[in-house]
Amino acid sequence: MDKAPSTRQLKVARELQKHLAEIIRSKGMAAFSGAMVTVSEVRISPDLSVAKVFVSIFPSDKGEAVMKIIAENIKSLRGELGHKVARQMRIVPELVFLQDTSLDYAAHIDELLKK
Repeated sequence: MDKAPSTRQLKVARELQKHLAEIIRSKGMAAFSGAMVTVSEVRISPDLSVAKVFVSIFPSDKGEAVMKIIAENIKSLRGELGHKVARQMRIVPELVFLQDTSLDYAAHIDELLKK
């Protein structure tokens, strides 16, 4: 069973989320084939070496294409993040991007309830 994240993990995750959201927003929708990409959550490992970045993609049917674009640009995203957090962190964590499907799930539940 996973134990609750420490205060430090939560603070670092919040900081990474803020900076990654800014980086992705600065690239614009054109960089992600016209989809709107939002960083919904960041979870960081206890040793601060790996960050799981959950991204919400709208419209969701472009999810696979956007995740491919992100995977191809992961090194540059990590590099830009490194420039932003250089003063706060010694090592920039490895980034693992995952698609956040909670909005799709909520829409599906809503659709079922309407029937």
